[in-house]
Amino acid sequence: MSPLPASGAKRWLGLALIAAAQFVVIMDTSIIGVALPDIQRELGFTPESLSWVFNAYVVAFGGLLLLGGRLSDIFGARKIFVLGWLVLIVGSVLAGAATNIGMEITGRAIQGAGSAMIAPAALTLLMMLFGGTSDLPKAFAVYGAAAPIGGTAGVFLGGVLTEYASWPWVFYIAVPIAVIVLAFTASALPRTTRKAAGSIDVWGALTVTAGLAAVVYAVVNAPEVGWITWSTLALLAGGIVLLGIFFVIQAHSRNPLLRLGLLRAPLLAAANSAQLLLGAAWVSMWFFLNLYLQQVLGASAFAAGAALLPMTGLVVIVMIALAPRLQERFGAKSMIVSGLLLLAGGLFWLSFVRPDGVYAVDVLPASLLAALGMSLAFVPSLGTAINAAPAAETGVASGLVSTSYQIGSALGLAVLTAIVYGISGIEPSGTELTQGYSAAFVGAAILAVTGAIVTSIWMVKPRVSALSSAA
Repeated sequence: MSPLPASGAKRWLGLALIAAAQFVVIMDTSIIGVALPDIQRELGFTPESLSWVFNAYVVAFGGLLLLGGRLSDIFGARKIFVLGWLVLIVGSVLAGAATNIGMEITGRAIQGAGSAMIAPAALTLLMMLFGGTSDLPKAFAVYGAAAPIGGTAGVFLGGVLTEYASWPWVFYIAVPIAVIVLAFTASALPRTTRKAAGSIDVWGALTVTAGLAAVVYAVVNAPEVGWITWSTLALLAGGIVLLGIFFVIQAHSRNPLLRLGLLRAPLLAAANSAQLLLGAAWVSMWFFLNLYLQQVLGASAFAAGAALLPMTGLVVIVMIALAPRLQERFGAKSMIVSGLLLLAGGLFWLSFVRPDGVYAVDVLPASLLAALGMSLAFVPSLGTAINAAPAAETGVASGLVSTSYQIGSALGLAVLTAIVYGISGIEPSGTELTQGYSAAFVGAAILAVTGAIVTSIWMVKPRVSALSSAA
């Protein structure tokens, strides 16, 4: 591990760059929502294919995270961090300049590939800057808080840019942020050298990405073509077979993308399961709550974004000021379990939304409870997953936990979307939409409760904080 930068100021500037990375990769998933109707109209997307403006990014991001982590371990985190930003710039420009469907989806996939290099490298750099220090819990909290800020900023910026500029700017906006980060990277982030020997597992990367893409596409497309159809079943079977081949490759490779022995560590398995189910519940809640505010209560995109600000503010405050102290006292396991249960409680409360609901009554209290739960669970599960891996495999562990969260988000959202429109129908009224969203909130609550149960069973050190142990 490289030495810390010379001054504390540089160390915190480095954390700001790392938080900016988390901000952008999450912003890129939320910023397109308001712009989708304009993108559909100008590029000729069908309603069924339009979801791939979102899914192309998420599948490439989630499918390539393990490769990004491995590249970080082999070539050094800072080099891959820089390369990821450069790739993200290319994808952002291509997506913004797109004149047809293929060009748009390709640009989004390239954006996802860039983010798949940025995210695990950023977490590795965070550990290099703060690992073994008393500031590590605070650094993880700042990093974690950047995610909901990016999600909310994406909703705001998407509405503002689409209304006052044009839809390509929801993609171009990432370019100046990338340029600023790259300008300070050399001076603020530690220089890294090759950490691990070995070759790149290309076949492993191809099979895991293709397998995840097939499964996600099958789930997303099933509500349109049917769950028990040849195309859906064939895609699901093909995806599962490809993922099986990936694990066979990992078991027999000298330099695997993912050393399977990592998965046998109870702490790592429990923390990744918690992140997967947390992503599935939290991102789905955020998505459907935004739709409820706009499509049922009639809020504008800007007003809907403003309505989500109290959640974001609470997440930031709890993650930075409260969660590290609570974790020191009660330990990672207690924090994750209690956080997921509070999230489930908020989601179940949201399931009582009404077609003629009032924001202050139907949305605000329940959303704040859910945000509190997410704030308590996110940082301990993230830190536990990374610290459970050997130092030489920090990048892979970072990629694995990020993969868990992103793929959980994609699959959870796909399944709950199918539930929503299975209940509400093709052209639903406000009442029918509300019934569908209510069912989605119940489904997300079940996912959060499942995460709490899995964590309570699998996590074998109930009162030891992984972040404290590292320090």
